[in-house]
Amino acid sequence: MAETTVAGVMAELAELEDPKAREVNEKHGDDHGVNLGKLRALAKRLKTQQELARRLWATDDTAARLLAILISRPKAFERDELDGMVREARAPKVQDWLVNYVVKKNPHSEELRLAWFADPDPVVASAGWALTTERVAKQPEGLDLAGLLDVIEAEMSDAPDRLQWAMNHCLAQIGIEHVEHRARAIGIGERLEVLKDYPTSPGCTSPFAPIWITEMVRRQHDA
Repeated sequence: MAETTVAGVMAELAELEDPKAREVNEKHGDDHGVNLGKLRALAKRLKTQQELARRLWATDDTAARLLAILISRPKAFERDELDGMVREARAPKVQDWLVNYVVKKNPHSEELRLAWFADPDPVVASAGWALTTERVAKQPEGLDLAGLLDVIEAEMSDAPDRLQWAMNHCLAQIGIEHVEHRARAIGIGERLEVLKDYPTSPGCTSPFAPIWITEMVRRQHDA
């Protein structure tokens, strides 16, 4: 790419459009038709370009936003900028990548976790739960794990899909990482039966928390 412009990048993304990829992506709520491997290859070629990332994000195009995340400098975003971005990130993959590739590496991540966790918008709240799950696994000091289980037990059954999924992940992570809470986490999962019948591909672990916890603990012991 001789000159990296938004128009040039958008033209490249248009050339990568694949109807079959779009069909698969749209089943997951992601309105784009770009193969993610090809998107990553384009990002590798562009390298880190923070201002281009901001301009691509502003296009409101899902593939462009995914690319923007990959070429951004995570620590360069301000707190309010990330707050606005997560509220705009309606496509599940965009939100997932934004939280995992950018927010988790940003110095404002803990402040945002606390702000988003109880947000009335369930999609924003799901981002707060995703950041909380990261802390459960890597930095649990200071977290009220029993309190988190109380909230999950009371609210997960009736939570909207994305928020429910994020709460369920947190439930499983507590059970996997913290033996003193494992029996309660499994018990909550068994009682609520959230994702119990979720279709799981052969060789993949079910997202149903009791199965997920038991399998991951078994793997830890076998390792």
